[in-house]
Amino acid sequence: MRIDVLTIFPEMFEPLLGASMIGRARSLKVLETQVHDLRDWTHDFHRTVDDAPYGGGPGMVMMVEPLVRAIEAIQALDERRAHTIFFTPAGVPFTQARAGELAADFSRLLLVCGHYEGIDERAYLWADEEISIGDYVLTGGELPAHVLIDAVTRLLPGVLGDETSALDESFMKGLLEYPQYTRPAQFRGMMVPEVLLSGHHANIDAWRAEQALERTRRRRPDLLDEGGRVDTEQPGRRSS
Repeated sequence: MRIDVLTIFPEMFEPLLGASMIGRARSLKVLETQVHDLRDWTHDFHRTVDDAPYGGGPGMVMMVEPLVRAIEAIQALDERRAHTIFFTPAGVPFTQARAGELAADFSRLLLVCGHYEGIDERAYLWADEEISIGDYVLTGGELPAHVLIDAVTRLLPGVLGDETSALDESFMKGLLEYPQYTRPAQFRGMMVPEVLLSGHHANIDAWRAEQALERTRRRRPDLLDEGGRVDTEQPGRRSS
């Protein structure tokens, strides 16, 4: 997969892109990343990317002209068309299910990081998708882009090493992940559940399924329907 990022703060990305699973994916040639400075597509001395909003109001708005020039130029850098994502509070909530779809369905993504009070509405005509990572306000789209890159990259083939490890994680089956333990078996009087020491894999699987459902009931009941089952109608989740 190739991921292009369009931002006015390119320096925010290299520390992330060279570390952990993303760095591993790049070294394995599973992931290619290119970060582009939006100011490279401006034509004035001050490299201006924002202006005051029509109709008045506080703050500044990102201008449509440099954004569109940049998107079109970046699209032309590779024969594969990039699925273009804008980050905005008005976007569809990002989920693990959507991360899996992006990893499986696209070979190239273009992430557009907004800033200031927002983006000129006309620029959204160049977006294939609008995503929000939560109901809170951030300074810009750089942190959401970090989140999406990390979530998608770890689902690419070969990145995690053990291809089954991602399947047991929170939200992969619509539930929170079951509790995990490692050595020592006893710590300050706290024991690892006996079933995990039994070596009986069927019993362990049943215990983990029960714990995942119970943990979800207690901590994230919004993920379940009225009958206490996984809610397949949640945004970003498809029923099987």
